[in-house]
Amino acid sequence: MSGFLEQRWSDPAVRADVARLQAEHAAESDKPAPPAWRDDAAAVVTYVHWLMDRDRKSTGLKSLQGKIWEEGYRSGDLRGEVYPDVPPALERWRDQGLDIAIFSSGSIQAQQSLFRHTTAGDLTPFIRAYFDTTTGPKREPRSYARIAAALERSPSGVLFLSDVGEELDAAWTAGMQTALCVRKPGSRPASGHRPVIHDFDHL
Repeated sequence: MSGFLEQRWSDPAVRADVARLQAEHAAESDKPAPPAWRDDAAAVVTYVHWLMDRDRKSTGLKSLQGKIWEEGYRSGDLRGEVYPDVPPALERWRDQGLDIAIFSSGSIQAQQSLFRHTTAGDLTPFIRAYFDTTTGPKREPRSYARIAAALERSPSGVLFLSDVGEELDAAWTAGMQTALCVRKPGSRPASGHRPVIHDFDHL
């Protein structure tokens, strides 16, 4: 983060992310308070590390991370990892006429970079739409209502998969169908009323 900001500090897209971070900093209510804000790379890095230490889903932070990852993917230093059942499932669903969309706390740019540069090749042709926290928080029903509207679907016509129960609760409240995705062997979080899937071959 430090090297990236020092090199790209005057880039308008980076300055827009810094402005988002400044607005988020001004709205902080956590105790203890975050580190003091200054409009320089070192202070921004300190605040960003504070956000990461708290696993905060900051839109400004996620956007900066996406730009860093994009450079890594372009250089070949990074490759997206997907489970082996994912590429054939994406192709099967597309051939069935199904729309595939991603909702992640990572920025849209980061999502596209990952799926464009996977170890299985470019998977972006299979994906219709990407959504991030600019749509809304992942644990609030209104975010899922907005996604359904953007996809021009009724919420009941959308199946949302996640390994996070609170996200599934929010999507369910918005009217979507939901399923708990459990990938780790021996791991079985409480599913409540939801079906549980362990791979995409049987979905």
